[in-house]
Amino acid sequence: MSVKKSLLYLSIALMLLFAFFQWNDPDPHIWIPIYLIVAFLGWRKMKYKDSSLVFILPAIVYFLWGVSLYPEQWEGVMLNEMGMKTINIELGRESLGLFINTLILLIYAFLPSNEA
Repeated sequence: MSVKKSLLYLSIALMLLFAFFQWNDPDPHIWIPIYLIVAFLGWRKMKYKDSSLVFILPAIVYFLWGVSLYPEQWEGVMLNEMGMKTINIELGRESLGLFINTLILLIYAFLPSNEA
């Protein structure tokens, strides 16, 4: 298996895992589709030769959304504790998730399609 295909499988699995963890979120109807869209686009990258714009346009949306949610004061994401301690931590988690999605979509956009 090529490195490209391994990267795609890993990123799809990661996005599916992130979507699964959103079930206990206060607003899973928003966050589950966000991760599933990226998983779906990873699957499309493996199967089809889509234009880079298919990945770049949602990456721009996710990035701008992440910037808009970025907390006024960074308090971290407190990964060792569950629950929302402050609104800044929740906003930090949400913006970090959107930035991770942005990065993965940009990787999809610039991976060559011929072997993927």
